[in-house]
Amino acid sequence: MLQNIRVVLVNTSHPGNIGGAARAMKNMGLSRLVLVDPQDFPSSEATARASGATDILGSVQVVGTLEEALVGCSVALGTSARERHIPWPLLDPRECATTCLQHIQQESEVALVFGREYAGLTNEELQRCHFHVHIPSDPAFSSLNLAAAVQVLSYEVRMAWLQAQGQPTKMSKVEPVSLDEQQVTADELELFYGHLESTLVQIGFLDPQNPRHLMSRLRRLYGRSGISKLEMNILRGVLTETQKVVRGEPHKRRKEDV
Repeated sequence: MLQNIRVVLVNTSHPGNIGGAARAMKNMGLSRLVLVDPQDFPSSEATARASGATDILGSVQVVGTLEEALVGCSVALGTSARERHIPWPLLDPRECATTCLQHIQQESEVALVFGREYAGLTNEELQRCHFHVHIPSDPAFSSLNLAAAVQVLSYEVRMAWLQAQGQPTKMSKVEPVSLDEQQVTADELELFYGHLESTLVQIGFLDPQNPRHLMSRLRRLYGRSGISKLEMNILRGVLTETQKVVRGEPHKRRKEDV
C-alpha cells in the first residue's frame, strides 16, 4: 500500500535536500519521489546525501508543474508553515498519516507535497491540495529543513501503516530468561523480609519494641522493585555476611576487594 504514496518536492533549490528526502523516505518504506522543476538535479550532492537510497533517485519522476505531479492522485496534502488568508482543512502530521492510510487502503493514489526551502508552497499551489499539513514545531524556531519535514510525515505514515497491519512498532531482541533473572516469588520475598528484619535488629537499626512502621516501608520499597532471583541472592548474601560481622565470625571478602 505504501507504493501508492508519492512524495512531491516543488522547485527544490538545494540538491542535498533531494538526497536527504530520498533517504528519509527509504527509512520509512516510501519509494516514489516526484520533483517539480528542481533547480539542480541530477546532482552528485543529491546522490551523496541519499546515502544508500540512490535507487529512489534513480527512479525519480521529474515534471514541470505541480499539476503534472498530481496526475492520478485522489488526495493531495500540502505542507504549510504559516497561516493563510483562505481557511483550508488543516491536519497535523498524525492526522495526515491517518488520512493517507484511509485512501491507500482504497487503492487510491496519495501525494505528500512539500514546497521550496525558502518560501514553501505558494497560495495557488496550496489550493491544489485537498488538505494542508502543519508540523507543530516551536514557534521560536519554526523553520524546518525540507528533508526533516519529509522524515516527520514519512515516519507518521509508517507508524499508522504498521498499526493497521497489526505489526509491532517496537522491535526488541527476545532472549531466554535465565533462572537467576526470573522474578522472585512471594514466598521467597517473605523469607527475605524475615532475614532482613532479623539483621536490622542485630545491627541495632530496628528496635523490635518500637518498629515505627520500618518493615512496612521496606516491604513497599522492595515490593515495587521487581527483584530477580539473582538480585535476591545478592541481597541475601549481603545480609548473611552482615550478620557474621556482628557476631564476630569470619566472613567472605569479594575478590575485587582483595
